[in-house]
Amino acid sequence: MMARIGGLAKLDVAVLSPEQQEKLRQFKIKTRIDNEKYLRSHPEVELLIGDFLRDVLLKRPADICEFASDHFTNPNLHETIGSKMEENSVTE
Repeated sequence: MMARIGGLAKLDVAVLSPEQQEKLRQFKIKTRIDNEKYLRSHPEVELLIGDFLRDVLLKRPADICEFASDHFTNPNLHETIGSKMEENSVTE
């Protein structure tokens, strides 16, 4: 069952059995660990997000979805992030 909170749906885990709750808890822990491992092995993700957020804050686009689409489909994005990765490796 789902409860509506501030426009977002929140799952009611109380409807799960204790075994199901424990499996869900373990799944969440494993997912967080896997996500952390992925992000640590892909530092370009931090650069991608940071670059995007900087542009959003500087340009304050009226249509954030269109802006994000344009930003992440930019044909030069790979080169831009690659050069920033090189800059970071030189300064470290």
